[in-house]
Amino acid sequence: MAGRPSSRHVTLEDVARRAGVSRAAVSKALNGRDDVAADTRARILAAVRELGYRPTTERRGTPRGPTLVAALDVLESPYMTHVLGGILTAATAAGTDLVIRLAPDRDVRVTRAAARDWVDEQRAAGAVGVVGLTLAQPDALLLAAHEVGLPFVMVDPVDTQEARVVSIGATNWAGGRTATEHLLDLGHRRIAWIGGPDGSVAARERLHGYRAALNSAGLEPDPALVRSDEFAVETGILHARDLLQLPDPPTAVVAGDDEIAVGVLAAAQELGVAVPGRLSVVGFDDTPQASWTSPRLTSVHQPLDGMGRMAVETVLSMAAGHEPASWHVQLATTLVVRESTAPAP
Repeated sequence: MAGRPSSRHVTLEDVARRAGVSRAAVSKALNGRDDVAADTRARILAAVRELGYRPTTERRGTPRGPTLVAALDVLESPYMTHVLGGILTAATAAGTDLVIRLAPDRDVRVTRAAARDWVDEQRAAGAVGVVGLTLAQPDALLLAAHEVGLPFVMVDPVDTQEARVVSIGATNWAGGRTATEHLLDLGHRRIAWIGGPDGSVAARERLHGYRAALNSAGLEPDPALVRSDEFAVETGILHARDLLQLPDPPTAVVAGDDEIAVGVLAAAQELGVAVPGRLSVVGFDDTPQASWTSPRLTSVHQPLDGMGRMAVETVLSMAAGHEPASWHVQLATTLVVRESTAPAP
């Protein structure tokens, strides 16, 4: 078996020759393309590790800065767009190249060997750190990154049991409580909750804040008024239809995010329930769509771009060898009152 090429830089052709594949196949594998067979990808990654290959895509004579990977499941949400905007701003200011990748399938995330291969791919491509955006079940990836010393920071983690996760979020508990207290101050007592998935740390904290506000007001949360589902418009439509047709319907709804709140408004309009005349609605995130709805949506503002910037600053600091000042950073939330809330009917 041939040894490592000596006295010169290892090239893509060297990796291809060692793995017995084409140069194009190596390029696809290193760029995370899904049209490479699993056994072929494994051979390529083994050759990369064996030869110590590092990509050299920069122009000759131009020094290249560090590369940061942002990994996410979906892009089609205002929440994700704004967090990514903060990541891009901070990466640009730091002179860091930013690569946005779709996260590997969940089968990869829960399999240690596959997760290690994915992490190795990012390192081989020159990444000095990874920011994961609301990735579900990320523990195998987090563990693999920790084992090889690749900093990994999560924004609003979901379904994680990894105690060593470094996370960035907002004061979700305080936001959920503030939203509910706003409705209580307006005289509402039948206040429903439609939130995100139970596995989401942010969703759980917001729900706990809602319950804390009711308990402080001497009210016992009615289990029939509490729903947990996905962060999606369809969640708001589905559960609001059901809640608004109860014999004793709620006069207000706290939604786990603005998308759910938009769904609640749509269901209310469909059923002829006036907002805010008969139903008050509060969202969470304060994305631009909160100002586009009719009526405009009262929402808990969380600094989404600030969360993105903080994630970049944290992961780059870790890449430089510094321990994070805090393993769990939460940025402050505030309530923005608009026309979707009014005194209880």
